[in-house]
Amino acid sequence: MARVIIYLLVLLLGVFKTSAQQGKYETGMQKAFELWGQNKPFDAANMFERISKAETEKWIPHYYVAHINIVYSFGEKDKEKLSLQLKKAQEELDIANSISPDNPELMVLQALLNTVWISFDGATYGMTLSGPTSQIYARAVQIAPDNPRVVYCKAEWDMGSARFFGQDTTPFCKDIERAIQLFSTFKSETPFYPEWGKERAEQILASCK
Repeated sequence: MARVIIYLLVLLLGVFKTSAQQGKYETGMQKAFELWGQNKPFDAANMFERISKAETEKWIPHYYVAHINIVYSFGEKDKEKLSLQLKKAQEELDIANSISPDNPELMVLQALLNTVWISFDGATYGMTLSGPTSQIYARAVQIAPDNPRVVYCKAEWDMGSARFFGQDTTPFCKDIERAIQLFSTFKSETPFYPEWGKERAEQILASCK
């Protein structure tokens, strides 16, 4: 009987410890998103990074560190700053991929990271990164054909490629429209799972019309 009681106490302590850790994770993540909403993206990225060091089995915090560094690199003219941000993003993506292999959300970020380099200097990076980026999107579509970010980002990438070669972009508008529909129905049970993209997709669709 005593052994049973000791076992139950140890079990309960483990449950309480897990609950406390989960509570810290949720509180930290919410605070990071608040900082981001206050237009302090790199303060948010620093908090996401601190969370990632405590929650070593979760890919989501690494994802948001990479996401912020990638998104805020578009349009950056300072190559040194750009290189530092994208190096950080790549490091976080590599860790996230080791935790969650073949993750379509991480594939989208990798493709966007490549796109930043191509946008910065197409002559230097276009030849080496365009092919791999197309392959990343093709693989992501195979894995998650109904993921709205996969569908919309691939369509926007395909539109950019079509413009570069002087081709019609209209055929890809239907993919953007489908992505917007998917945003309304796509659900994930993973806390803090990515939700971004619908507004951008709506802007692209408006330009289609």
